[in-house]
Amino acid sequence: MKREYDFSKAVRGKFYRKDAELRLPIYLDAKVQEQLERLARKNGKEVGEMVNQLVQKEMELIEKLT
Repeated sequence: MKREYDFSKAVRGKFYRKDAELRLPIYLDAKVQEQLERLARKNGKEVGEMVNQLVQKEMELIEKLT
């Protein structure tokens, strides 16, 4: 790493995109991830798809209960 960096020619917001979507990284406990991977393989799905389905169902349940 350099001691100093020259930002004199930097452009503020050069890579900013107003309509860009932010995708949140979600970190799972190791045991939870292992279970999801096993369930996904068993059901022939991707882990992300399984997580989305589980979260959707959980949100629907919460909506019904509140």
